[in-house]
Amino acid sequence: MTPHINASKGDFADTVLMPGDPLRAKFIAENYLSDVKQVCDVRNILGFTGTYKGQAISVLASGMGTPSMAIYANELINEFGVKQLIRVGSCGAIAEDIELRDIIVPNAASTGNAMNRARFAGYDYAAAPDFSMLKNCWDVAQSLSLDVRVGNIFTSDFFYEDPDTLMPAMKTMNILAYDMESAALFTIAAKYRVKALSILTVSDHVIKGGELTTEERQSSFDNMMKLALETAIKPI
Repeated sequence: MTPHINASKGDFADTVLMPGDPLRAKFIAENYLSDVKQVCDVRNILGFTGTYKGQAISVLASGMGTPSMAIYANELINEFGVKQLIRVGSCGAIAEDIELRDIIVPNAASTGNAMNRARFAGYDYAAAPDFSMLKNCWDVAQSLSLDVRVGNIFTSDFFYEDPDTLMPAMKTMNILAYDMESAALFTIAAKYRVKALSILTVSDHVIKGGELTTEERQSSFDNMMKLALETAIKPI
């Protein structure tokens, strides 16, 4: 048990899916996993363990932003022995050729986050997912005939009132989309020598406008979940 996760040793599987929203964690557990057991609920950050196609999989919400992701990723790795973490969440598109509902699999997550810089002696760490998981994800997408975009995203500390210089810089450097958690996950996983991946569904477009309704988000996220779960159980 930790200050933020009231579970016992062995309650989490080696692989944990991490949506931001605790209610989405509950939805994933109830609709995609079998033999589900709730294992934690501190601060209503809900965690569950079940099976998918006979393999143990856990789901734990990360909350919003890099500080929250950092807390839960650290505790899952260091206190519960988790070996693979997969963020499953939404993102805001920036590139003009990205559309709502598209699936983005980051091969890097740029960021201006001060915690990431502090972890790397004040320098800018190139936060990236585990290559073996990324390759598995790509292979699974091909087998499921899912179109995915692989590229650089930006993990932002801002939801409102972005610095005026940020958006032009992201467009110039071909950033596909932005989220608020992936860079922290990749960096912490690298530090502790575990595997991490992020799979994102475009829920809104920052440049062209438009956003998914609640119902559209649910139907669109289904493809992301199939991709994440099949990737999670594919041998490395």
